[in-house]
Amino acid sequence: MSDIEIRDDRAAGRLEALQGGEVTGHIEYFVLESPARALVPVHTIVEPAHEGKGIAGSLARELYGMAEREGIVVAPLCPYVVKWAERHPDEAPAADPALLEAAKDWLRAHPERF
Repeated sequence: MSDIEIRDDRAAGRLEALQGGEVTGHIEYFVLESPARALVPVHTIVEPAHEGKGIAGSLARELYGMAEREGIVVAPLCPYVVKWAERHPDEAPAADPALLEAAKDWLRAHPERF
């Protein structure tokens, strides 16, 4: 998708895909600090009118790219990102199981966040 713009709103925990100024999809995530720093995607949402255009994949790819640039890992809890990572192991290193458990614990402790 060449006309897609992706922007990170770290404060809101949203990685957004925009087309023509319109948000067409996003990944909701949080930053885990312990036991290691990680980006933790929780939900991937694409607006129904824009499904099937590669937006979710572009968002997942950018999330892993952000993590790599920051020198941290992705601990995916979002089912879509988990499947995307399985299909793209060269771009999406597997997360440590202990880190995934820590991310799940954080999410259980902050149910109001998502």
